[in-house]
Amino acid sequence: MERVNESEKEFRFGDAGPKYLFRGPRIEWGILVLKPGGSLGAHYHKEVEETFYFLEGKAKLMIDGTEYLGGAGDAFRLEPGEKHDILNDSPSPIRAMFIKCPYKPEDKIKL
Repeated sequence: MERVNESEKEFRFGDAGPKYLFRGPRIEWGILVLKPGGSLGAHYHKEVEETFYFLEGKAKLMIDGTEYLGGAGDAFRLEPGEKHDILNDSPSPIRAMFIKCPYKPEDKIKL
């Protein structure tokens, strides 16, 4: 058993970006915060499936060139190979949970 508290972990970019709560051995997951005007960065995974569950805010998701809108309560599951990005063009921050499986931290191809 492993326990963490979100306050014990840091966001990649100070107060925004991904914050990993667990990394391995089989999955990795955490919290994503995007400030207004921010984006995740277009990428895809060769082997990893990724799920996003939106907790707060409104997001624009680009998945294989198609635009989707997401907000609190929405979940999106992406298969390996699906190119994706999340953009915040709203005036409020976005807060989402992400889950990636299997645990392969090197499996990210930036576009």
